[in-house]
Amino acid sequence: METKQQIRSFLFGQALADGLRITVEIILPTLIFGLIGQLESGMIISLGALCVSISDGPGPVVHKKNGMLYATLLVFVMTLITGLSNSNILSLGILVLASTFLLTMLSVYGNRAGAIGTAGLLIMILRMSREVTIPEALINSLLVLAGGVWYMVIALLFYHLTPFRPAQRALGDCINETAKYLRIKSELYNPASDLQKEYKKLLDQQVVVNTTQDAVRELLFKNRSITKESTHYGRVLVLTFTYVVDLFEDIMATWYDYASLRQKYAATGILQEVQILLRKISREMTNVGDAIHDNSPYKKEFELIPALDRLKIKIDALADSGSTIMLKKILVNLRNLGENVDEITRYFKEDLSGKKQIRSHKEYSRFVSHQKVSWDIFKNNFTFQSSVFRHSLRMMITCGAGFAFAKLISQGHHSYWILMTIIIILKPGYSLTKQKNWDRLIGTLAGGIIGLLILAFVKNENVLFAFIVFFMIGTYTMKNGNYVIMVILLTPYVLILFHFLGLGALNVASERLSDTAVASLLAFLSSYFLFPQWESKNLTNHMTNMLRANVNYLQKLKDLFLGKEFSTLEYSLIRKELFVSTANLSAALQRMLSEPKSTQLHKREIYEFVVLNHILSSNVASITAMAFDKDLPPISIENMNDVKRALDNLEKSMKRLDPALSEQRVADGPSLITEKKNKDVQLNEQLNFINKVAADIGKLTKIIAA
Repeated sequence: METKQQIRSFLFGQALADGLRITVEIILPTLIFGLIGQLESGMIISLGALCVSISDGPGPVVHKKNGMLYATLLVFVMTLITGLSNSNILSLGILVLASTFLLTMLSVYGNRAGAIGTAGLLIMILRMSREVTIPEALINSLLVLAGGVWYMVIALLFYHLTPFRPAQRALGDCINETAKYLRIKSELYNPASDLQKEYKKLLDQQVVVNTTQDAVRELLFKNRSITKESTHYGRVLVLTFTYVVDLFEDIMATWYDYASLRQKYAATGILQEVQILLRKISREMTNVGDAIHDNSPYKKEFELIPALDRLKIKIDALADSGSTIMLKKILVNLRNLGENVDEITRYFKEDLSGKKQIRSHKEYSRFVSHQKVSWDIFKNNFTFQSSVFRHSLRMMITCGAGFAFAKLISQGHHSYWILMTIIIILKPGYSLTKQKNWDRLIGTLAGGIIGLLILAFVKNENVLFAFIVFFMIGTYTMKNGNYVIMVILLTPYVLILFHFLGLGALNVASERLSDTAVASLLAFLSSYFLFPQWESKNLTNHMTNMLRANVNYLQKLKDLFLGKEFSTLEYSLIRKELFVSTANLSAALQRMLSEPKSTQLHKREIYEFVVLNHILSSNVASITAMAFDKDLPPISIENMNDVKRALDNLEKSMKRLDPALSEQRVADGPSLITEKKNKDVQLNEQLNFINKVAADIGKLTKIIAA
C-alpha cells in the first residue's frame, strides 16, 4: 500500500510536473531551430534555458521570478566574459579561479542565490572549451540571454496558470509525512518492537516532517497573494496547514514511558489494539494527503468513534485488575487525534468556520526567514570563521587543480566534465561531499552501461530520440530529489545526444567515467584536507539552540500555570522553533556519523541528548494541551517548583555548552497558587518526570562540555 501511495504521489507530484515543463522548455528551441537549419543556435538557446532552470527552485513566485531574472543576466555576462577569455589559457585560468570563488560566495545570501552562482559557473564551464571571435562571443551571449528569457517567461506563465498547485502538492506531502511519523510512533505500542530503533526512526522522520513543513511555509507565508483575506482558496490552504501543524504537535504530545506501559499492559492485548487504531488513523491521514496532493475527491474510509467505543469497553473490563488511568488517557488522545484529522478535512468543504482564524500576512511572515541582501553581509563573510568563505576557497583551489589537470594532463575532448563534476559534488560539509561522490560514480557507471546497451541494440533514430526525451524528463524530475537516480538518467541522455552529434559513444562514455573519477578524487581530498568543516564542531550550537527552544517552550507552560496573558502567535512561533531545532540537531548528528570516526565526538551522548529533549518537549506539549483545553487541575506550589527546577537545569545545561550565554530570568510576578501539594497523581508524576529528564540532560551536557 505504501509503494502504491509513493507511485501515485510521484505521478501527481510537483517534481514530475516540473520535469516535464523543464524538458519542454529546454528541448523546444533546439527542435525549432534545427528544423530551419540553425541547430547550433538552437542548442545555445537551450543551453541558456538549462542554466537558468538551476535557479528555478521551490518557493513563492516572486522569489522564482527574481532568481530567474538574476540568473539570466549572470549567464549572459559569464558567456560573454568566457568567450572573450578562452583564447588565452592564462586569462581563462584567472577567470576560473575568480569565478569559482566569487560565485560560490553568493550562497551567503541563501540557497537560491547559491543556485544562481552555480548557473553562472555552469555556463562558463560549458563554453570554455571553444575558442570564438569577439563577434561570435557577443552573438552566443545574446542567444544564451534569449534562452534564459524564454525559460523565465514560460515558467512564470505556468505558475500564473496554476498558482495554487505547488502549495497543494507541498501540503499533501506534509500531511503524508506526518502520517508516516504517526505510523512509526504506533510501533512504540507494539510490545515486540525495539524501542531504541523506533526512537531513531522517529527522530529521522521528524527531520523529514520539518523539511516538508518548511516547504509549505515558504510557499504560503511568503506569498502575499495567498495569505491576503480576499483569496478564499489561499485562506483554506493556510488554515489547513495550521491544523496539520497542530496535529503534529498532538502526535508529539502523546508520549509515555513505553517500557513501563509494556510491562503493565502487554499481556492484555490493549496496546496492540492501540497500535492498530493509530495505523488506521495514519492511513486516513494519508488518504486526506493524497486527495489534497492530487486535487481529487476525498472519501472517508475509517470511522474512529465506534472503534474507540469498543476499545473503551475492553479498558473498563480491566478496572478490577488494576489502575487503567494511563489507558484512559491514551483513549482520550486517540479521540483528539481523530478530531484533529476531521479538522483537516474542512479543506474539502472549504469550510473556514472551525476553531482557527486567519492571521494577517505580517503575522504569517514571522514564521519564515527573510534573507537580506547587502554588501555588508558579503564583506563580513570574508573571514575563516565563515563556513561559506572556507568553502569558496576550497572550491576555487579544487577547480583550479581540475582546470590544470584538464589542460595539461587530460587528453579528452570533454575534460570540462571535471570542473562540472567538481562544482556539483563539492559541498560545504565532508559528509555531503562523500555521499555525492559515491552517488556520482555509481550513477555514471550504471548510466554509462545503460546508454551503451541502448546504442548497441537500438538503431532507429526516432526511438533513440524518444529515449533522449525520456531520460531528459527523468533527469529534470530528479534534479531536486534522488541524486544517484538523476545521474543514472543523465548519463545515457548525454551519450545518446553525443551519438546524434556524430561522436563515438564508447569514447565519450570512457572519458566521462575517467573525468568523473578524477573530479571525485579531487573533491574528496579537498573536503578532507582543505579547511574541513566537521559536524562535531557545530553540534554544540545545534544543542544550545535545542535547549533554548525547550526552555522557551517550558517557560510558556510556566506562564500558563501563573495565569499570565498568553499570545497564541508567540506560542506557535516558539513551537515552530522547537520543531526546527530538533530536526536540525538530528540531521547534523546523522551527518557526523558518516564522517571519519576520529571526528565523531560523544556520538552516544549526543544521541541520548536528542532523545531526551524530544521526550521532554513531548511531555511539555502534553500538559500544555491540557491547559489550553482548560483540563488542568489547580496547580500547586510543588508543581511550580518542579517546573522551576527543570528550567534551572536546562539553563545550566545551556551555560555549559556555551559559557558566553548570560542568564535572562523572567520574573514570575504575583501568583495565586497557594496549595502546597496537588492531589492529581498523574500531573504530579508527569511534572516530576519532566524535572528528571531535565536533570538527565544536565548530566549529559557535563560529559559533552568536558
